Amino acid sequence: MNGSLAAIARGILALGFGLALWQGVVWASGVPAFILPGPVRVAESLWNNAGMLVQNARFTVVNLLTGLAAGVALGVATALNLALSPGARLLLRPMLIFAQAVPVFALAPVVTLWLGYGAPSKIVMVMLVIYFPVTSAFFDGLMRLPAPLTDMAQLMRATPLRRLIWLQVPHALPSLASGLRLALVYAPFAVVIGEWVGSSRGLGYLMLMANGRGQTDLMFASLLVLAGLSLTLFFIFEAVIRRLTRPDQDKK
Repeated sequence: MNGSLAAIARGILALGFGLALWQGVVWASGVPAFILPGPVRVAESLWNNAGMLVQNARFTVVNLLTGLAAGVALGVATALNLALSPGARLLLRPMLIFAQAVPVFALAPVVTLWLGYGAPSKIVMVMLVIYFPVTSAFFDGLMRLPAPLTDMAQLMRATPLRRLIWLQVPHALPSLASGLRLALVYAPFAVVIGEWVGSSRGLGYLMLMANGRGQTDLMFASLLVLAGLSLTLFFIFEAVIRRLTRPDQDKK
C-alpha cells in the first residue's frame, strides 16, 4: 500500500511539474494562444466542452476496447497454432514476418475505403496494429521452454497438446504480458489514425475539426482526454498483471 501511495505521489508531482513547465514556456515565449494555449485555457476548454468530449470519447473507447479484444484473441490463437503445428510455422510465419515490414498505418486509407467511415474500420485498424506484437511475443515465449521442462515432457511422453497447455502456455505468460503492454501503447494511436483518415465521431475526428477551426485549446483538450484514457487502460492492465503474478505480496 505504501508503495502505491508513493507511486501516486510521484505521479502527481510529475504532473504538476509538467503543467508548470508548460505554463512557463507559454509565458516566456509569448506564443499566441492559437498556436500553444496554456494549461488554464485548455482546462477551460475541457470544462466548457465536457459533453462533446465525453460523447466522442465514448465512440473512441468502444472501438479501442473492441479492437484490443479481437486483436489479442486473434494473436493468441495464431501463436498457439504456430507453436502446435510445424506446418503452420512453415507456411504462416514467413508471411507474418513479411507483413510486419509493411507500415500498418499506411493501410488506414485502404481499410477505410473497404469498410467505410464507421466503427468497423477503426476496430480493424486497432486489430492490425496490436496483432503482430501479441503474436510475436507470445509465440517466442511458447517456443522458449527451458530444457528441464522439455526433458520432463519427453520422459512423461506428453502429447504436443498437453505439453502446450500445461508447460508452454504457463511459461509464456510473461511474454504475452510484454506483448500486451506494447499493444496498449500502440492501440490508441491506431484508433485515432483511423478517425483521422475518415470518421464523423471520435476524439481523432474532434482534433481534426478543432484544428480546422483554429480551436487549438479544444484540440489539446481532446489530446489530454485520449492520454488520460490510455494511461487509465495501461494502469488497469498493470494492476491486474501485478495481482495475478504476485498475489501473496499484494495481500500483505
